[in-house]
Amino acid sequence: MQAATNIFDYPKYCHASESTAPFLPMSKKEMAQLGWDACDIILVTGDAYVDHPSFGMGVIGRMLESQGYRVGIIAQPNWHSKHDFMKLGKPKLFFGVTAGNMDSMINRYTADRKIRHDDAYTPNNEGGKRPDRAVTVYTQRCKEAFKEVPVILGGIEASLRRIAHYDYWQDKVRRSVIFDAKGDILVYGNAERPLVEVAARLAAGEPIASITSVRGTAIISKQPLTEWGGMDSRKLDQLKRIDPIPNPYGADDVGCQNLSGPSDVKIFDNETAKPVTVQPAKPKPWEKQYILLPSFERVKDDKYLYAHASRVMHQETNPGCARALFQPHGDRGVWVNPPAIPLTTEEMDWVFDLNYARVPHPSYGKAKIPAYDMIKTSINIMRGCFGGCSFCSITEHEGRIIQNRSKQSIVREIEQIRDKVPGFTGVISDLGGPTANMYRLGCDSEKAESTCRRYSCVFPSICGHLKTDHKHTIDLYRQARAVPGIKKILIASGVRYDLAIEDPEYVKELVEHHVGGYLKIAPEHTESNPLQMMMKPGMGSYHKFKSMFDKYSKAAGKKQYVIPYFISAHPGTEDMDMVNLALWLKSEKFKLDQVQNFYPSPMANATTMYHAELNPLTKVKHGSDEVIVAKKGRQRRLHKALLRYHDPEGWPLIREALFNMGRKDLIGTGPQHLVPPAGRSSHKHASNKSYRAATKHTGVHAGKAIAKGKPSKSAKSSNAKRFKSKRSKPL
Repeated sequence: MQAATNIFDYPKYCHASESTAPFLPMSKKEMAQLGWDACDIILVTGDAYVDHPSFGMGVIGRMLESQGYRVGIIAQPNWHSKHDFMKLGKPKLFFGVTAGNMDSMINRYTADRKIRHDDAYTPNNEGGKRPDRAVTVYTQRCKEAFKEVPVILGGIEASLRRIAHYDYWQDKVRRSVIFDAKGDILVYGNAERPLVEVAARLAAGEPIASITSVRGTAIISKQPLTEWGGMDSRKLDQLKRIDPIPNPYGADDVGCQNLSGPSDVKIFDNETAKPVTVQPAKPKPWEKQYILLPSFERVKDDKYLYAHASRVMHQETNPGCARALFQPHGDRGVWVNPPAIPLTTEEMDWVFDLNYARVPHPSYGKAKIPAYDMIKTSINIMRGCFGGCSFCSITEHEGRIIQNRSKQSIVREIEQIRDKVPGFTGVISDLGGPTANMYRLGCDSEKAESTCRRYSCVFPSICGHLKTDHKHTIDLYRQARAVPGIKKILIASGVRYDLAIEDPEYVKELVEHHVGGYLKIAPEHTESNPLQMMMKPGMGSYHKFKSMFDKYSKAAGKKQYVIPYFISAHPGTEDMDMVNLALWLKSEKFKLDQVQNFYPSPMANATTMYHAELNPLTKVKHGSDEVIVAKKGRQRRLHKALLRYHDPEGWPLIREALFNMGRKDLIGTGPQHLVPPAGRSSHKHASNKSYRAATKHTGVHAGKAIAKGKPSKSAKSSNAKRFKSKRSKPL
């Protein structure tokens, strides 16, 4: 993979000699206390400012500060006028704008498009403190305040809207957000590498308009960049084989490829050796090449072209071989550079070792910020996910290549939590990230990794190149437990159980030391058709994992339970699929207290299925089989009710559906029945031994609460749980 400049090797800006601020300033008064007359960079966020490495503004702000910039924060401004956007004065270099750790639309609306009245990223869980489409609104206000100051968009909201995208809340295809917001540059994915380069170039006096080809960024352009060659996307609508690595010694060199040739080929002889001429490697076919996507005007009206564009975009997410994208929007277009090169372990350590206060800004006083309370004793050990689940946008945002911290850095953070977090009880609530058990896992072939275009390394089966040995994770757990003052290390991030069963020693370690009574995992469904559309393994892997879990729990003398969670109304799901799932839940004595229907988040493959009713996981063409999608409110309510088959409120809807499906045999009071007849208040066979699981799903990130009996307070605080373990960085 292409080498990149270390993020800490850029020239430091003029204030590098200044000491670290206790908190990045949020007011002129704080700036004066630091001796500042102005900020170099001002970050605007839809979240409360928490100076913590799980909050994007904390990470980005501290990283830029370490580069010598004076960084201010405007958190949750009043967006109805420009005044709040002027309270720190005019930044010398640029504004950085993000909606926050969550997409503002998912933060504010349920899967049924109803307004939420809480916000876990706001003091006292108060809703309504950020606008719809916050990136767009904030950027426009920054431009009103200081028209000539560049504005850089970032975070999950901008990242997942970098090209024309389906918008669930308006039920239409919208333009790239950079057009609506009128920003100068959009940074997608984790932003440290592109942002530090852009900041350094602006600090050196380079105009924003000339910064066009930074990896991990998108810009508005009248035409593709002149030094790039292009091809039409319709020539690429198929998965590519792994391209061979060019021979650095020239085409005539006799190498390993000849060892399997005819038997008379001489490998050694007595002739004088000929000198080898080293020739420069030929450019790789994807370098300086872009793909022309169908225009916004075409994809908004043609679902086949929309699904095709989505498919091509998803094939260009590997930083090792991705091509640039150009999508016309009227007389201009959005130019999307290839993804940024992932951070090395050294760089990850540097980012997480910055001087975070690890608490909310003092201006919030004693107000509770639920999202902070959820993660204040949890640790992010890695980024990225190679699972490729179609309903999740982790890969499109953080990438498929796992970026790992060192064990030493993680242990240092455990010690900081122990020493700095008020009220710490000795329990680390999570060592994880997008997935609990992908730490230090990846491809065993550099060639394969740098040229692979697969959506997933584990579906439809685990790739032969993928390392599945969890020895590094096991060693990390053991080192973490050995830190003085640490009583318990819990694993709250979702465990990828199809990977875990490849290493029984990991399952044993997890069960014996790191489960707090319940362990959440995500089969997502029991039926083959929905699982194919989700890109999830079959239930055989689940049952194998549960068998191992139960075996090691019994051996350890512990009563522990696996809690599965599921998605209702996912594309590809028929009514009978949900009935079969409900019957499985009943047979396993699971009662889900909180469930949520599939939530179509921007850019996810499943969202393309939902909108286009086509499958972008295979070649898209006219005449392709349509995907069954539960779109209408009544059918979505039915699917949700079936997940809560035990709730009397949903019984009339379920009874009617069973009658219409010809499955009256499932109505009754016996163990084989799903719901009782009309007029009966409960099942005779209902058991108090049923396991109750509080489950939430959002589609972008999946933070789920688990509980026995009634949902816990944290489960009811849905915003905090939705995004607990899969943290996105806002710029």
